[in-house]
Amino acid sequence: MVTPELSIIVPVFNEAETLRPFWQRLCRVLDDLDTVAEVLFVDDGSRDASAAVLATLASTDPRIGRLLLSRNFGKEVAMSAGLDHVSGRWTVIIDADLQDPPELIPRLLETARGGYDMVYARRTHRHGESWLKRASAAAFYRVIGRLSHRVEVPRDTGDFRVLSARAVVALRQLRERHRFMKGLFAWIGYPSTEVTYARDPRAAGASHFGFWRLWNFALDGITSFSTAPLKLATYLGFLVALGAFAFGLWIILKTMMFGEAVAGYPTIMVTLLFFSGMQLMFIGVIGEYLARMFDETKQRPLYLVQAYDPAALPAQPEVQPADQAANTASTSGAKASPTVLAP
Repeated sequence: MVTPELSIIVPVFNEAETLRPFWQRLCRVLDDLDTVAEVLFVDDGSRDASAAVLATLASTDPRIGRLLLSRNFGKEVAMSAGLDHVSGRWTVIIDADLQDPPELIPRLLETARGGYDMVYARRTHRHGESWLKRASAAAFYRVIGRLSHRVEVPRDTGDFRVLSARAVVALRQLRERHRFMKGLFAWIGYPSTEVTYARDPRAAGASHFGFWRLWNFALDGITSFSTAPLKLATYLGFLVALGAFAFGLWIILKTMMFGEAVAGYPTIMVTLLFFSGMQLMFIGVIGEYLARMFDETKQRPLYLVQAYDPAALPAQPEVQPADQAANTASTSGAKASPTVLAP
């Protein structure tokens, strides 16, 4: 099978309404590129008709491949599964909800061919999203940018990007269970740059990322690439202990100098509740890191595959070695000499 120049990974979860219009737009882009390409749809345990729609599309175009996971593992794992199964010189990751325009792919490729292993699409506008979601996303990128000093996660950037084969090989080596792909993309290093665009609203349906999932996603990102919460617990605990020690000395001195009445119940309760709340909060922070360590030690596979139908790309013509081809040509072109009998 011929090695594709371009591989496109499309994670899918309950996107039956948008798959056909997405493929129509992507198909026009691929036709204009005029290059050998494969498109791998990764069905992350969809519960709607997404699998049936993908089967129909795959029967009409040999460039389409399907990777069906055994259940819903999450978008981060679905992208990782796609990276494990593509073989193109360049790899594009794009969602199927049409918020990221397929028409931007040629520009990403052109920029990448200028000497970059990664070109990510940075959003200048986020149309169709509430102000609360935009504000929380902006706050998250700024917080993680300050906490992760060694890894710089680009702001206002999703998963829409193009990767070189070298970058894909590097990402395959990162097998952690709690995956924050935006951080992993940045962690591998390699030359990278951005292309800006305005993000469109969803073509159909509703976003699968509610605020609870976004909150857990933010926790994964912060705990995967920063130990700042643990350091904060240490520093704040030290300051609180220092303040408590100073306050204890003040109580002792005041009692020795002026005496102390029994009245003091409000002070005791406020102090007790404050320190108890601080302890519970930091025990929770430590618990988040311990839970992630526990998941890593189990060494379970990232995902399980239910079915895999690769793209039916044309077979690569067999190339004969130069000496073998020369022998074949000389044999076929030479005429047999007649046999001469001696008198």
